[in-house]
Amino acid sequence: MLVKYEFLKILRKKSTLIVMAISLILTGVLFGLPIMQFQTYNQDGVIKGSQGIAYEKEQYEKFSVPLTEEYVTETIKEVQALFENPDNVGYDGNEKFLIGDAYWNGIAPREKLLNMIASTYSAPNEFKAYNDLADLDITDGANFYQAMESKNEALLNTPSRALTDNQKEYWSNKASNIDTPLQYGYYEGWDIIISSFELLMFAILAICIVIAPVFSGEYQSGTDAVILSAKYGKTKLTTGKIVASLLFGTIAFALHILVACGLPLMAFGTDGWNLPLQIANTTVPYSLTFLQAVLINIGIIYLILIAMISLTLLLSAKMKTPYLVLIVLVPILFIPMFLTPNGTTGIYNLILFLMPYRATMPEFGKYISYQFGGLVLDALTVRAILYVLLMVIMLPLARLGFKKHQVA
Repeated sequence: MLVKYEFLKILRKKSTLIVMAISLILTGVLFGLPIMQFQTYNQDGVIKGSQGIAYEKEQYEKFSVPLTEEYVTETIKEVQALFENPDNVGYDGNEKFLIGDAYWNGIAPREKLLNMIASTYSAPNEFKAYNDLADLDITDGANFYQAMESKNEALLNTPSRALTDNQKEYWSNKASNIDTPLQYGYYEGWDIIISSFELLMFAILAICIVIAPVFSGEYQSGTDAVILSAKYGKTKLTTGKIVASLLFGTIAFALHILVACGLPLMAFGTDGWNLPLQIANTTVPYSLTFLQAVLINIGIIYLILIAMISLTLLLSAKMKTPYLVLIVLVPILFIPMFLTPNGTTGIYNLILFLMPYRATMPEFGKYISYQFGGLVLDALTVRAILYVLLMVIMLPLARLGFKKHQVA
């Protein structure tokens, strides 16, 4: 009953409804922008919005195939054959590219696929696109998966990454679990979700704004004296406030996730949920489908949210007004937004990747690892452990802080 009372107390405030409404609208706008701004091209010009999405999906249907060595080899041969005809080739002074019908019929419908194939043969920090396939030696076949493995090894051995032997072994073992041949297909909706996760920081902030007065609001209104002098004021009621806050945060987060994921998937479809991440970037070492990747990162963001609610409750129990809580909380959430990592190793970078804003980004292709003696863990695992620990530490402190509050 106390949990229900405290939950309704949070829910019925006008400020709660206003903040949540603004937050949900903002989430809808931010995750809806890729839909509104989407455009693709064909020989007749630009195609926007839903028509553009339908056109692109139709093009992908022709190339939703397993990327076998034979298929990749044949695809590269087709591109090379197009470049052999001088009438098909343009030159801008730096590189050759296809023009006219050769481009629009032979390249444009599958340009993303061709660029992905070409990038697999590039060296670390080198960009290759479909036109680089013209000079690729495939006398003995494409050897696509050998090139994919070689590039991953080259990335691990890049001096700037400064990876230890244990870390290299960890990532090599992880990459060895990737199933081949890769299945290619349409995955636009899932790609948009994965690349936009950091936008959920505004939802986390909104939930924390609502939670901020849970304890400090009692101090501000003077009801703390009544609550703390009641029979269960320092025990069950305090626990009820914490449980109600976590319950509210969970429900509010679920609504935001429904909007954030629902809009792209409604517009672009759920196609690609079972496809491997490697079709977007062959250097990704995780053996995950797009759906698995999305669910894992949503789980981590949820843990970040719970830890931030725990911090908010701790600050609320220690500070006299909700405004002071937010003065401390907002910089913690948003200062990392303006900090940029200069690599994937070093204390500065490793700490930055664990801060709330950066931790919402999955960083699937960056080989970020944390080593503790002989134990190596990836960033996703360390984030999950860290935010669970923060929650376990801060919730009891918040409860204790309110119990020991001295009434003025």
